[in-house]
This record gives sequence, structure tokens and C-alpha cells, in this order.
Amino acid sequence: MKLTQCIGPALLSGALASSFSTSAVEVSEQELATLKAQISALQARLEQLENQTNPTNIAANSPLSSNAESSESVDLTLQDKKVETNTVETERAEPESTDGVTFGGAIRTNYSYTSYDDGNKNRGGDFDFDIFRINMSGEVGGVTLNSEIRFFDYMTAVKYAYAGYQFSENWQVQAGITQVPFGNQAYNSQNYFFSTNYYLGLEDDFDLGVVFKRSVADNWQLDVGFFKNDELGGVDGYVDNRSDRYSYDIVGIRAQGDGIYDEPTEGLGEYNTLAGRFAYHFTSGEVKTEVGVSALQGGIHNGEKRAGDYQAWAFHTSSQYRNWHLQFQHSQYDYDIGEADRLAVGAYSFYDSIAADAKSTTLNIAYDMAVDFGPVTDLQFYNNFGLVYDKSDNSEDTMMNVLGMSVAAGGLFTYFDLVHAKNQPFVGGSAAGDTDETEQRFNINIGYYF
Repeated sequence: MKLTQCIGPALLSGALASSFSTSAVEVSEQELATLKAQISALQARLEQLENQTNPTNIAANSPLSSNAESSESVDLTLQDKKVETNTVETERAEPESTDGVTFGGAIRTNYSYTSYDDGNKNRGGDFDFDIFRINMSGEVGGVTLNSEIRFFDYMTAVKYAYAGYQFSENWQVQAGITQVPFGNQAYNSQNYFFSTNYYLGLEDDFDLGVVFKRSVADNWQLDVGFFKNDELGGVDGYVDNRSDRYSYDIVGIRAQGDGIYDEPTEGLGEYNTLAGRFAYHFTSGEVKTEVGVSALQGGIHNGEKRAGDYQAWAFHTSSQYRNWHLQFQHSQYDYDIGEADRLAVGAYSFYDSIAADAKSTTLNIAYDMAVDFGPVTDLQFYNNFGLVYDKSDNSEDTMMNVLGMSVAAGGLFTYFDLVHAKNQPFVGGSAAGDTDETEQRFNINIGYYF
């Protein structure tokens, strides 16, 4: 019951009683106007008292920060969370607590029509369930919490799970399964299939460790991380299938006579990796540009002893001119493990192979368009090109070009991709393939985000 409903009538009737006696007193127009003004002032004071004592009104007026999700996944760079409290002028009003965890997720389905599968072509393509995922984000006691778990028909995988703390105006620390700071971020691509770097473990890679992140200030930013091992616990992690993971990592050595897709007979794992990413931001007219360099170095373990080491570096740029986006990245990596020139990698419950060292170059262009077609509000057109070359195993180059469009319509986000690729995983080949033939895949991925 409102405060005015309890005491308003009593106070008003009292005021009227004091102004009008039971005898017939003549009231002038001036006195009546004065009385009305006193009643209005009394009502205003009652409303002020009600606002000061009603916690529901205080909470309703408190502006809370909101979290927005990217098309593919949650943006892996934590944003500064600034929660403002209501400034009701009363000593009794306490600020609204910001502690709490929210849940979201997505359900995605996929249609594909391919040149390399005769059965698929004969059926006119295939429409399949892709993933169901759950995202969690929130803040408890000043510590931010973020995680994502993905459910496939064939496996379950944690993409990321970390806690973060903003210990100064520009610096934040994240600990857990978090993103390795390397290359253009959050993604070096716009399409559903990422870039060729993803299948080398050099894009959207997550490992177990701690990262210190400096937000953009004075035009520059810095991320530095130390990763004890990969997200499944390294070479001796307690898992029954080391390929049941979201991110690509090396899982073994390819011995002579091993098939490209075989489970490795000799296991390997990354450990004690130090990674860093430096970027400088500047503006020239209407062009906003980020230029950066990244590097990482770590050890390779075979379960009993150190088997070698690995390193990688990249030069990357990302520019925006009005609605246009341009990304470029050149990367090189090298796994130094004795005489091995080919290694086994694992992801999506699937083993593949990569050269022990190689170079990679990617170039992406995209255009954003805001529209008003019923529920459709945003379109993005893109062309993403990637090439992996100078491979240590002397296999043929890996090439992938994706021409496509993404469509945002309410809670739906859809990719339409036309892929031309050679020696590319999930497009009829392998990163260690040896063919000159270019394959095609037309792909539609439909996701509902909640």
C-alpha cells in the first residue's frame, strides 16, 4: 500500500478541519487560493517522503549495465563494467547491489551443399543440428565470471570459463580457460568458418592460464598471458578423447606411416606458454586503424619429459572507414620437435594434421549495412581470404576464400557462405593435404540467440 494511501487522507482531512469550523464561516477567494496552495505543497511533500522510503522506486530508477552478445560468440574481451546507483537525496537510500549471474545461449542449425560429397549433392544438400550452447556472465563481490559450454551431437566442450578482476582503471586480470592474446581480435574473420589460422591454433584459441589486459588508453593496449597448458589439462589431462575441444591444439606427433586423420600414437602437449599482444590505435580523418604485433613461446611435453618448444609471431592490422572494415594478418609458427615435420592436431572430436612450421597470410574486407526489412535490422557483406604456405612437410598450400553475408533479425543471426578452398578442413580436405583441386561448399548457418 502506498504511503499516500495510509496518511494522505488523514492529513488532508485534518488540514481541512482546522481551516473550516463547524460554524458557517464565510471564506474569501484569496483565503481559498491560499488554502489550495497549502494542500498542493502538502501533497508534494507526501510524494517526496514516499520516494525516500519505497525501495521499489529506488531500484527501478537505478541504471544497470547490460551485456550484448556477438554473432558467433560472446566477445572475449571483457568490457569495463560501470554500474551507477540512483542519487535519491536521502541518507537511508542504499545503492543497489550489482552482484548476480545471468544466463543466455544459442541454438544453431546448419545447411550445406558440397562439391566433394556425391551423396550430399544427390540429396540436394543436408540440413543438420549444429550446436546448443549456454553462456553465463555476471559479477559477484567485484569479480566478473564468464563461461560458455557447447553441446554437439558428438561431444561436449567448454569454450571458455574464467574469472576476471578490474584492479585499476586500465588493467584487468583474467584467470581460467581464457583467450590466448594473438593476432586480430576478437576474430580474424567475419564468416562462419573463421580463417585458415583457426585450424592452426592461431585464431580464437583458448588455454588454461592467466592474462593481464590493458584497455586502450593513450592509444595503445597490451595483453600478456601465461598458460600452463591447453584447456584439457595438457598431454596427461584426465580426458578420454583429447580431440573433444573447441580450440585447435597439437595433441601428438605424426610418425612415419601414420594417416592424416589417425589418432596419434605418441602424445604431445603444449605447456608453460608466454604470449603477448601489443596494439596501437590511431585515427586519420574518418579512418580508424589498429596496428599490432603478437608473439608466443612455450614448451612441448610428451608426458615424461620436454620434447621440444614452439613459437609463433604475427603482424596484424584492422581498419574501419565508415561502414567498411579491412583486416590483414601475416603469421609464422614453428614447432621444433626433433626431426618431426608433421604434427597431429585435435578439435571437434576429430584428428587432423598440420606442418610443423609454416607461414600464413589472411586478408578480409567487410561492409555493414543497417536496414529495415521487417525483423531484419543489419546485414554484413564480406570476403575473407587465407593462405598457408612454405610448409615444413612440403605439402601443397592450404587456401580458403569465403564470400558471404550475415543477417541479423531479432534473436536470429544467419550466415550465408560460399566457400572455395583447397586442402582445407571441413571443405573436403586437410591442412596437410596434397591436392591441387579446389572444392566448394555453400553453407547456411542459422542461430537463435537468447
